[in-house]
Amino acid sequence: MADRKAIVIFGATGDLAQKMLYPSLYFLDAEGHLPENLLVGGFSHTQLSEADFLAHTHDAVAERAGKDFSEDAWKRFAARLRYIVGNLDEEKDYAVLAKLLGDDDCVFYLAISPSFFGTVARRLKQAGLAHDGARIAVEKPIGHDLTSCRRIEEALAESFAEDHIYRVDHYLGKETVQNLIALRFANTFFEPLWNKDSIEHVQITVAETLGVERRWSYYDSYGALRDIVQNHLLQLVCLVAMEPPASLDPDSVRNEKVKVLQSLRRITSKEVERETVRGQYRKGFSDDKTVPGYAEETGGGKSNTETFVAIAAHIDNWRWAGVPFYLRTGKRMPVRSTQIVVQFRQVPHSIFPHHDLIANRLVIRLQPEEEISLLLMNKTPSLDRGGMRLKPLALDLSLSEAFKRQRRRIAYERLFLEALEGNRILFVRRDEVEAAWKWIDAIIEGWKEHDMKSAPYTAGTWGPSAAFALTERNGNSWYE
Repeated sequence: MADRKAIVIFGATGDLAQKMLYPSLYFLDAEGHLPENLLVGGFSHTQLSEADFLAHTHDAVAERAGKDFSEDAWKRFAARLRYIVGNLDEEKDYAVLAKLLGDDDCVFYLAISPSFFGTVARRLKQAGLAHDGARIAVEKPIGHDLTSCRRIEEALAESFAEDHIYRVDHYLGKETVQNLIALRFANTFFEPLWNKDSIEHVQITVAETLGVERRWSYYDSYGALRDIVQNHLLQLVCLVAMEPPASLDPDSVRNEKVKVLQSLRRITSKEVERETVRGQYRKGFSDDKTVPGYAEETGGGKSNTETFVAIAAHIDNWRWAGVPFYLRTGKRMPVRSTQIVVQFRQVPHSIFPHHDLIANRLVIRLQPEEEISLLLMNKTPSLDRGGMRLKPLALDLSLSEAFKRQRRRIAYERLFLEALEGNRILFVRRDEVEAAWKWIDAIIEGWKEHDMKSAPYTAGTWGPSAAFALTERNGNSWYE
């Protein structure tokens, strides 16, 4: 049928597909969000029969869904699934795929190494599958630096037009990240204060308690700067710092994000030791147990790869001039947390002589819970004659409490729906990716020039001591 739709997942037996992508599609199907005639294909080199693939995927989906898993819903979903054993660079395997799909409108989701993106795009075009109804979705980070990124992008562009390429940063599918746009532009009281006159600094933290574990071979070639800062943290910076877009048209939003990346002050070799910190965890205590250091996980070999990065970034434009953006990410941290902290300035003059006023602070938590908290000074109920007593109190909005009956969604659920509908607002444009790499590459070059080693920090702590000096030299401190 010409009007049938399809999703084909390349790397169908890999961790990303099994732990995130198939469970996301299962939930969408169970709740009636997928087109009735949607086919879900899987493409992988793993030698499995279709029955074995279905059994393997059933177990992965059941584990991810937990109490929300239904055998009846699975049976309906499984009826959509097909599996093709294929090599990413084998022409005949794409002929099998083309026979299965015909002229279906299709989203090709590449849950594979970026080094194969160009190969798959080329083979899809040769098989007649890169037609007007086809879209290709690729996972970030794209490449290892700006040069490799451009090489991959050019290979994709040879087979697919820009408006048919969907670059995935799964953080953009998170409810709280999307809510940043609503928080800023659907409420009148924030926008007049959202600038250098009212905000002292901004902190963005992505902290993980896990180590690199089975991902060591991948992680050692990327490190925290390429894996998290370039990939996720800079997208959060864009959403916090961007100007109001003209509309929610995808290009209106993405135009404003690019302007932020282009306004990021380049950290040159001269400033890199002052404005950045890199670290690597050593043996310590995490989640109530002793855990090995990064070097021990490699089998005892030496590596300078950073598992922790802290950066004092600056956005050189009228809105944010002089406001530091402190970025921090690390593995083997004390807690798992992703949060944005907007620290407002102190009141210009206090009329409360017996109190040290605490400046207002907005905290937006993405994980483990999705919450928004605004700290305000408040009078405590009392009849004291010695003057008004004040106490800081938080106005809290918990999405899990406000929407108790709604399951917390996997970020990929929203991304799949947007890709199927051709809405690109939650996907990253090519010039965004390249602007981010330019900024990251300057830091890496500075590290090389100064032979800047990864400072050791004990697992279960908040990173090297230099990370605290990064904020304290400006009279600030990390919010934990």
